[in-house]
Amino acid sequence: MASPRTVTIVALSFALGLFFVFMGTIKLTPRLSKDAYSEMKRAYKSYAKALPALKKMGVSSVLLRKIIGTLEVGCGIVLTLVPGRPKDVANFILLLVMLAVLFFHQLVGDPLKRYAHALVFGILLTCRLLIARQAEDRPEREERREEQINAQEKNKVKVS
Repeated sequence: MASPRTVTIVALSFALGLFFVFMGTIKLTPRLSKDAYSEMKRAYKSYAKALPALKKMGVSSVLLRKIIGTLEVGCGIVLTLVPGRPKDVANFILLLVMLAVLFFHQLVGDPLKRYAHALVFGILLTCRLLIARQAEDRPEREERREEQINAQEKNKVKVS
């Protein structure tokens, strides 16, 4: 039977992956929801206006939206389907994207209800990453503990 930690990581990875594939697709195409796509276009225009440095670098609102949408779709697919270390990398990239999105929302002065999802999913990504890292560190700690116990037993003096 799988450990609770493994079940948690798999469930979080799958759910987060599907969410980011969905949200990234909404940013890239109006096929899923024309209203949501239009709202994304409007929001990213306001983000680009609030950051004139992006315009100086040649990053338009369309390019910014497509970059973030593509990152979300790509990393979402990795979180959903790819096993191993790439999930942690995708998780970290998505965490950075969520931080950028939170920054954009704060920059334009959006109310909390507009960016609460980014906050929640940022927390979930952080939890998933911490749980995954904790699971990897545990066998090493147990081995070190066993070595310390063995060393202590060898150093004990038998009293007769």
